Amino acid sequence: MAKESFDKEIQFLRMLVLTSGAYSRQQFADRLGISVHTFDKTIRRLKDIAGSVQQADEQNKAMADMLRTSYYESADPLLLFLFRSKSLKESESYRLSLLIASLQEQALTPLELLDLCCEGMPEELALPDEKTIRSDLKYLEQAGVIRRLPGGRPQKYTAHNDFVSMLSDEELSDLYAFVDVMANTQVPSVQGYLLRDSLKKAMKRRQLPDGASDLFLYKYHYHSRILDEAHLYTIMQAIESRRKLSFHYFTPKSNQSYHSKNTNPMFVKPSEGRLTEMLPLKVAYDHQYGRWYLLGYSSGRSQVAIFRMEGITQLVESGVVTEDEHAAKLAALERNTSFSWLVDLGRPVTVKVRFFNPEGAKRNFIKDRVQLQGQWGVLTDEDEASFLFEITVNGTQEIKPWLRSFGSSCEVLEPVSLRREFIKEWKELAEYYEPVRKNIQLPDDGTA
Repeated sequence: MAKESFDKEIQFLRMLVLTSGAYSRQQFADRLGISVHTFDKTIRRLKDIAGSVQQADEQNKAMADMLRTSYYESADPLLLFLFRSKSLKESESYRLSLLIASLQEQALTPLELLDLCCEGMPEELALPDEKTIRSDLKYLEQAGVIRRLPGGRPQKYTAHNDFVSMLSDEELSDLYAFVDVMANTQVPSVQGYLLRDSLKKAMKRRQLPDGASDLFLYKYHYHSRILDEAHLYTIMQAIESRRKLSFHYFTPKSNQSYHSKNTNPMFVKPSEGRLTEMLPLKVAYDHQYGRWYLLGYSSGRSQVAIFRMEGITQLVESGVVTEDEHAAKLAALERNTSFSWLVDLGRPVTVKVRFFNPEGAKRNFIKDRVQLQGQWGVLTDEDEASFLFEITVNGTQEIKPWLRSFGSSCEVLEPVSLRREFIKEWKELAEYYEPVRKNIQLPDDGTA
């Protein structure tokens, strides 16, 4: 199957979500490093992609509808449709859709499917031959979409949806509700969203109401992480095959997040992205901020390197390294990150914190959470009021948000520098709640 790069579309839609339409066309183009003309072409391309994956009765739905102001109404992450269709050529997209739709109704042979495709394909698209149809059927069978029926020649194929068809209406509704929650809470989630959409179509065929949205309103906060999954599987494949990767990297502080590939030498401009080659070794996910990280060994600097996946564009695989070299680099990475709270490579420092137990609570949820999330930290000096938590980590930057989330139930004791940082932050927060005028009198109930 044909593969296409969506670096520009991914960065385009990421900015569209984050800025909520606050940029003008020119500002948007400058931020991406493209021209206004390319901006307009990208808008048209995304509208075509969105239209090609919608049902016939929904094709007039505007792309703006995917950016609703109500948080809970945005059931589908904006970028999910990039995973649905345009990894295929237009002719492949139409052909596979016809094959799957035909096999939903009855079992058919490759020649019968060839006739149906030739009748159903649009005039402007090339007609397939028998070899192409057999290749498509092999691909769909490997993907688990269809299955081959037992028996001799001619071989027959049918849609592989027995599991869903055997479920009762109540079981199908329960399964959809479960997948809907899991797709929004587990990592990665793209496959979960695709499964949810398939179940939704099955429910629609049975004319069952979609009641899950009435029961569950929780949605994951970081939809943009789904964009980074476009790179995730390429990276994981490179890790398994011990292949190096090269890409252009834009740091979070960069003024641009993409650079167009100009073919005219008169208009070539220097890119803000850094051309990087590395041996990928591990992928990490930060639940606190919804970020993917790529860890590996940088070829240029000959040391452990970490990249935020959202800044990676134009990702391609390159040479293969030996097993011994791969094992040595992986061991070096493990040594450098052995005390990383997430991916920090700073100098190891011991953090001591006193946590205060909740008063009057039937269960000590503070201690439960520290034991669950505290990684390799140790609990000591316990009494009825509090307990001490001690952990050695690479730097304090990554553990700070976790400690801060405990609020007044947590007091940082060591190191002194971290304690001073918390004191400064809490003083700044206290100032935000100072009255505008000193003579303002608050009501007795505490409301302003």
